[in-house]
Amino acid sequence: MDKPTNNRAWLLVLPVLAVVAFSAVIPLMTVVNYSVQDILGPEQHIFVGTEWFRKVLRDPELHGALRRQLGFSLAVLAIEIPLGIGLALALPMKGRSASVSLVVLALPLLIPWNVVGTIWQIFARGDIGLLGLVINALGWKYNYTADALDAWLTVLAMDVWHWTPLVALLCYSGLRAIPEAFYQAARIDGASAWATFRYIQLPRLKGVLTIAVLLRFMDSFMIYTEPFVLTGGGPGNSTTFLSQYLTRLAVGQFDLGPAAAFSLVYFLVVLLFSYIFYTAMTQQGQEKAS
Repeated sequence: MDKPTNNRAWLLVLPVLAVVAFSAVIPLMTVVNYSVQDILGPEQHIFVGTEWFRKVLRDPELHGALRRQLGFSLAVLAIEIPLGIGLALALPMKGRSASVSLVVLALPLLIPWNVVGTIWQIFARGDIGLLGLVINALGWKYNYTADALDAWLTVLAMDVWHWTPLVALLCYSGLRAIPEAFYQAARIDGASAWATFRYIQLPRLKGVLTIAVLLRFMDSFMIYTEPFVLTGGGPGNSTTFLSQYLTRLAVGQFDLGPAAAFSLVYFLVVLLFSYIFYTAMTQQGQEKAS
């Protein structure tokens, strides 16, 4: 005899659903409404259909911002993931030194985004900043406020400094979860450090690496505060990413229709790339397991 189903537990979920609907769904529907209308005044709305979407997608500034954003996000993943794995492997696993190392490593994560931008704005200056003075002393005419390549590399270095500890902490937790029996078997077989990493540690890090890749891609693809404080999107448009392009539309030009249309496109692009990364990594893991 089947047990009767008790649906009263859903009453506990209703407050959460109400909060999510208020904080996410309702604002999203408002953006959808603005994306298909031309707002002429408080009571003047004209339905324009997909006109704003066509206008935004044909904007050459958007194409340039998208190229810069993709290049930046891929560079972030290419640097922070291997560097985070290396830091996690280098950290001590036991004792007081492990606790101290983890606390020191996590310090950049505690700094607010706008403060990070201010720190690097001073740190990278060629006249008073330690980084700028050292680079110029080595013979490189470094000036992130005037040179586009210097600005892009400075934003990249700032992001690597700020967020690599997150990848390292995730990998460290994955390494701590590996049973000691695996290492004992590797030592008995005479496996080298590289063989131990390739056949024991790296496969066991698949789950945390998937999380790290998704988190860092989504966050880097939506980066705004740090480059805005550091470079303001310049020089020129060299560090103007998609989020700054959206802010310029919505706040700078007050084009609510195109800004709403692009925000929806932005949202779908992030979801699409995150789905591609997640599917590729999980399928690769399943193929190796089989």
